[in-house]
Amino acid sequence: MILAKLYRNDTLLILIAIALGISLGVVQPELATRMKPLSDVFLGVIGHAVPLVMFVLVVSSAVAGFGERGQKTRCASRVLAYFLLMTVLSLITGAALAILLAPGGGESLPASVARPISDLPSAVMTSLAQIMAHTVILPVLLAALVFGLGIGYAGDAGEPLRRRLDALVGWLLWALRKVLRFAPLAAFGAMAFTVGRYGPASAWSLLKFVGTVYFACLLFVTLVLGLTARCTGFGLWRLIAYIKAELCLVAFTGASVAAVPGLIEKLERAGCDRRVVRLVLSTGYTFNLTGSNIYLTCALVFLAQAAGVVLDGPLLVMLLLVTLVTSMGSTSAAGSAFLTLAATVAGLNLVPLENLGLLLGVERLMKCRSLTNVIGNSLACVVISAWSGALDRLALREALMPRRKTALPDAVAGKR
Repeated sequence: MILAKLYRNDTLLILIAIALGISLGVVQPELATRMKPLSDVFLGVIGHAVPLVMFVLVVSSAVAGFGERGQKTRCASRVLAYFLLMTVLSLITGAALAILLAPGGGESLPASVARPISDLPSAVMTSLAQIMAHTVILPVLLAALVFGLGIGYAGDAGEPLRRRLDALVGWLLWALRKVLRFAPLAAFGAMAFTVGRYGPASAWSLLKFVGTVYFACLLFVTLVLGLTARCTGFGLWRLIAYIKAELCLVAFTGASVAAVPGLIEKLERAGCDRRVVRLVLSTGYTFNLTGSNIYLTCALVFLAQAAGVVLDGPLLVMLLLVTLVTSMGSTSAAGSAFLTLAATVAGLNLVPLENLGLLLGVERLMKCRSLTNVIGNSLACVVISAWSGALDRLALREALMPRRKTALPDAVAGKR
């Protein structure tokens, strides 16, 4: 009986796997580094599933299922406006904290010749070309949008296809849940490799960089996302506690998309509109990755500081404009943020591309990126549902607030 309950408790299983992985990394570092394929295979399966899952989610329930054309247009415009605002705020947060804390001030990496501000269009085009070369998510989402709109405009003729796609969504999420049963094994492999390979002896500048990214993510979640949640009428920390199992899964696998099945179920139970949830989660894992955006600008400022590049006003504006475009190339797949960083470095030409090797040693420590991404997209589901008038606030209150706390005032009032 106890073993059966333990097997069903995903959070506890992952925590046990993490503890075992850390222990192995400390006791047997050489053996621990051989555990890396356990996480690589898991992340590879998840990564290959991302394009299909996102395509079907966007087509079936987010675009084709929105009824009236005006309703679809209004919802899409709200999602776009919200995502754009959060992207800009997260990019600015990452750059501002990195400039303020200067984690790369002690390094002396080689620098490239900074291109003048007049070269901004070519920098943007170069970055876009790099992005399109290494990711299929953006073309897939654009194709899903066009296909879904076609089904919506087809009316009754497209209804049978939409129903089949709805059924396919259920099957895909079921299959993904089965794959996620192996998440503790992947977490064990990832933690064992990280501790065994790198240990506690990272360079001081890299530790400062990691601390800067974590602090920037925490500040963004607390101030920007917390204020957004408060304006919507609930506390962000209650939402975080509600999705803690999914956050734990993401933290120790590094794959944000691993949380999608659980998030869909929990957010719909919390009163969010079903179609809004699937639209926001499917598109948000490319266009609303606030944690990845914070990492992107933090890393660029860090590399510039390490190479002695002075980021004056025009150069900083160019950096933010280019990252606003290249951030669309990030996905929920593990390692995507680093690839986006490489494309952006190539587009800006502020530092040589080889300087990125300095960040490889701490790439697997950037769990705050994925956590911030998941929290941001979960909040977006609630905010846009409320903005669209499709949020069941009673269900939200029941999901986020423990029953014993809601019953306490009545009991106290009765005694009085």
